[in-house]
Amino acid sequence: MPAEVNIGRDKVGLNHPCYIVAEIGSNHNQDWELALKHIDAAVEAGANAVKFQTFKAERHISEKANSPSYLNTKKKLYEIIKSLELNRDWQRPLYDYCEKKNITFFSSPCDTEAVDQLEKIGVPAHKVASFDLPDLELIRYIADKHKTIILSTGLADWMEIQRAVDVCREVGNENIIILQCTSIYPAPVHLANLKAMQSMSVAFNVLTGYSDHTNSDTVACAAVAMGACLIEKHFTINRKLPGPDHPFAMEPYEFKRMVDRIRETEAAMGDGIKNGPRPEEKEMAETGKRSIHAATDIKNGETVTQQMLVIKRPGRGISPHLLNDIIGRKARRNIVEDEWITWEML
Repeated sequence: MPAEVNIGRDKVGLNHPCYIVAEIGSNHNQDWELALKHIDAAVEAGANAVKFQTFKAERHISEKANSPSYLNTKKKLYEIIKSLELNRDWQRPLYDYCEKKNITFFSSPCDTEAVDQLEKIGVPAHKVASFDLPDLELIRYIADKHKTIILSTGLADWMEIQRAVDVCREVGNENIIILQCTSIYPAPVHLANLKAMQSMSVAFNVLTGYSDHTNSDTVACAAVAMGACLIEKHFTINRKLPGPDHPFAMEPYEFKRMVDRIRETEAAMGDGIKNGPRPEEKEMAETGKRSIHAATDIKNGETVTQQMLVIKRPGRGISPHLLNDIIGRKARRNIVEDEWITWEML
């Protein structure tokens, strides 16, 4: 497993800050200005990247397909998907706009033409949506570009994931990130299955992350604590906007709060080293820890017995674990009751 992969100007991996993707997807509602507003809001919220979706309904879905129940509509799914297509002529100016705003642009290409168009404008990575994971020819075509490929695994079993990973490796692409995902909108927390990230990391020897469809940032923060190197979250400037993905997406102030909480989570992870008090803890170590004190007055030259000693705060004296090394020594000076004992006194 590579220790890290590159997505544009950023390195993504276990020893780097979690890479946070604002999934704009189809929430542009085919409105150029709305797309730009989403990018601006994602920048302000602290996202590393914005991701769109590049599909054409006729190549993406049968006209006979029914809509899933969560959409609560009698419209055919083809009709809904058709209304959400991204104008592919926008991709270059969207990419350029993101460059000016210092945020990375990439997309989920759903056909080989989309891959070619995105490659032409220079996107640094490609995302394969959960629903497209069985399409090994599409994955092979993307992986052969040797960019970082992000595979979402909602609905997938182990063999579907294995086949997708194998296809990437067959063309020599090891720059793989697998995302745990629950393909329900919104997703209940009890189905998040964050431990699957660790299982997949071990089983497939890849970096892992989490594509979050839950209604809060709790699961995303927990995923980071468990080793997610990338978090993807659906993003909207207003959940009341029309469209299937707005209602369960995060609004900007929520997204910013999630980013802040993720960064706090990372800061709390630390380095794993237990090597005594940190410099910031020095005062509390001296005042709060226990050490060996005199239980009674001890005269100069007197032999110290256990009855003469007591363990209490502060911790400025000899450590309690050395109690037996003190017993039997002689005092070099008078030690008054309640005084903490140091080696210079013995």
